[in-house]
Amino acid sequence: MFTINALPYDKNALSGFLSENTLSFHHDKHLQTYVDNTNNLAKGTPFEGEDLTTIIKKATGGLFNNAAQVFNHEFYFKCLSADVKAPNGRVKELLLKNFETLENFESEFSKAAVSNFGSGWTWLVQTGDTLKIVNTSNAQNPLTEDLNPILCVDVWEHAYYLDYQNRRADYIKAFLSHINWDFVESNLK
Repeated sequence: MFTINALPYDKNALSGFLSENTLSFHHDKHLQTYVDNTNNLAKGTPFEGEDLTTIIKKATGGLFNNAAQVFNHEFYFKCLSADVKAPNGRVKELLLKNFETLENFESEFSKAAVSNFGSGWTWLVQTGDTLKIVNTSNAQNPLTEDLNPILCVDVWEHAYYLDYQNRRADYIKAFLSHINWDFVESNLK
């Protein structure tokens, strides 16, 4: 049975980027609904007791959608930090190798996220020493393509609408200044 994980920061820690109101609705309402739906849909099926990755890779329909949204949201919330700092270590090396400059990475990531049509996610994924930016729609995520996700931003409107309304570009710009680079680094293989 899945449960919602606590945020790794206080709900007011990201003020100036995301309000406490947005985080409360997003985490406590939207994510909780996905967790509840995943538990209800998995109950009494071969997926009951399986981990999220297994469900995401093998399930279809509503169970896939809800399980993937649990994974996507939990991952996204871990990508955020109130402690603004630049990437370093191996993740910085790979960003520079693949995008030449950090500014190029931010520009390409921002363009991808802003242009991701409708509801979805923008991911930075790793294959060996190659990093690439991938957009997914709705609940899709890189796990279904056997890609290693290391960073993501939620571009569903519920992620930002209370604070930014239809200004997705402003939300993405602020997101890029609130990335938990330690978490990103921890996802590298």
